[in-house]
Order: sequence, then C-alpha cells, then structure tokens
Amino acid sequence: MKAIFAQLTQQLARIAVVISTAGLVLMTFIIGWQVFARYVLNASPAWSESAALLLMLYYIMLAAAVGVYENFHLGLKVVLDAVPTHIRTRLEVINNSLVIIFGIAMLVNGSRLALFTVEHIMPALNISRSFAYWPFAAAGLFISIFALERLILAITSENSINPPKNTEAVKR
Repeated sequence: MKAIFAQLTQQLARIAVVISTAGLVLMTFIIGWQVFARYVLNASPAWSESAALLLMLYYIMLAAAVGVYENFHLGLKVVLDAVPTHIRTRLEVINNSLVIIFGIAMLVNGSRLALFTVEHIMPALNISRSFAYWPFAAAGLFISIFALERLILAITSENSINPPKNTEAVKR
C-alpha cells in the first residue's frame, strides 16, 4: 500500500513539474512576444501581461507543492539534528500534520474563491477570474497529498525523513 501511494505521489510530482516547466516556457515566449511587439512593431498586445501573470500563478503554486514532495522548503534542520530520534519523529509528525492542514485550507479556500469569482471576467483575457484562483486549490491538494506521504513515512519509519527525496525520479 505504501509503495503504491509513493508511486502515486511520484507521478503527481512529475506531472506538476512538467506543467510548471511548460508554463515557464510559455510565459517566456509570451514575454518575448510582448517585448518584440512593443519595440519592433510598436504595438504591444494587451493580453500578454495578464496571460504571463496567470501562467506564473500556475507554475509557482505547482512548483511550491513539489517543494513539499522534495522536502526543499525552509525548516529548522538544526533543531531536528540536535534532538534525539524519538523527538525528531514526533516533530516531523507535528510538522507534516500542520502542512496537511495548511494544504487542506488552501484547497478549500482556493476552491471557494474560484467559485465566488467564476462570473468575474478578466478584461485583457476575456476569461473568468476564477482561473487565477484554481492554482491555489490544486497546490493545496498536492501539498496535502505530499505531506500525507511524509507523515506516513515519519510514523512508519525508524529513520528520519529529513533528507530530500531522490530528484532523479521526478526528472525521468
């Protein structure tokens, strides 16, 4: 069961990295087009800045969720390294439980905000404002799932789970 869940989280992290990468590349092309159109064609497209900001929301939020999977976020590693293993495990359980609660809050409140703004239109893109808030909900879901895996590892493992995961798995 734990192996199946680990495979699921690995695939979710990989999907999030691919989407984030595609968003970054697409945003780079959009900004490039905006600069070219402004300075060469003397006609900057009205939609480019809004589209770039919207894409940035998606790739940053998904990349932040992958940071939970990879354990790249800031932490008090000095404190964890200084305490005995049984206390470290308890601190990891508390930490991952709090991250799960935070992720669920992002999921719930991001979804509520997206649903609340579904009829508001972004003028430059002529799409619903809710598109700007769904990344918060998606990241909250991913963060919760990734933190749940880390919580399970903390509870079932004798060793600390502080080291980051193998990043080669996400790169494949």
